Amino acid sequence: MNGIWFLEPWRLLLLFGVVALAGVYAAFQWRRKAYAVRFTNLDLLSSVAPKRPGWRRHLTAGLQLLALAVLVVAFARPTHEEQVPRERATVVLAIDTSLSMDATDVAPSRIAAAKTAATSFLDDVPAAVNVGLVKFDGSASVVVSPTTDREAVARAISGLELGEGTAIGSAIDASLDALATVPPSPDETEPVPAAVVVMSDGTTTMGVPNESASERAVEAGVPVSTIAFGTDEGSITVPGSGELVRVPVDADALAAIAEDTGGQTYEAASQSELTDVYASIGSSIGYDTVDVEITTWFVGGALVVFFVAAGFALVWSNRIP
Repeated sequence: MNGIWFLEPWRLLLLFGVVALAGVYAAFQWRRKAYAVRFTNLDLLSSVAPKRPGWRRHLTAGLQLLALAVLVVAFARPTHEEQVPRERATVVLAIDTSLSMDATDVAPSRIAAAKTAATSFLDDVPAAVNVGLVKFDGSASVVVSPTTDREAVARAISGLELGEGTAIGSAIDASLDALATVPPSPDETEPVPAAVVVMSDGTTTMGVPNESASERAVEAGVPVSTIAFGTDEGSITVPGSGELVRVPVDADALAAIAEDTGGQTYEAASQSELTDVYASIGSSIGYDTVDVEITTWFVGGALVVFFVAAGFALVWSNRIP
């Protein structure tokens, strides 16, 4: 719960009435004590009524005042924010499978860490959210069309293999094509909430330019969030030649895509960081934050306090020998 506010805050002014009642009660108790001391034979009173309610009477009155205060708070209609699953939301994960993902600057390797984090992402979005998978290296392809079948997506992630080249723009295009296969909402009054998440460690070397793909995403109203994964110290050994090549992360290019399309940009330099990023994205895509009135919570609490006060009053006022 991210704090509480009130739909009718002016009603909280009634709390001054509760405070006034407390003041009246305290004044009566003071007058009662003063009268008893002035006009009562205390020794005789102690012998006739050695057991008096004392603090018990005050506790019962205090509980009743507390219950009244809670009811006043309920009357002001308290409200808080709550996350609810988004109906029919769709997200496409686009994962870089270029040879640079074989770098071991992230243990055990970039691609292994990416597979683990992407799989955990499937647990961070509600079951009703469709998830699709796009892989890209020199070209991009839809591996799994948007679906609620988490096992199918998880199997596809596990089976990803590396290839030459990096086509980030083509990956965005393929992701938008995948989103186009999702049926519209039943009433067709609102588009199905959708987003693309691109995880990459490099720079576009072939395929559709990033700028062209970003323009298409803007036209479709689909934000593209990007994750720059890896470190600047990454390197790989080129198959065949054995040449050692540095493969630093191009975070700026990925950040530009997110900025142009209204998405979020992230950087991750370890598997745990990547998992945290995916969890954050899952929460923002999979849920809407709505205002929920919680008046009944306070009414219920007040009733409990009233019952406790009534119980104490019945037990402590029992005079049966």
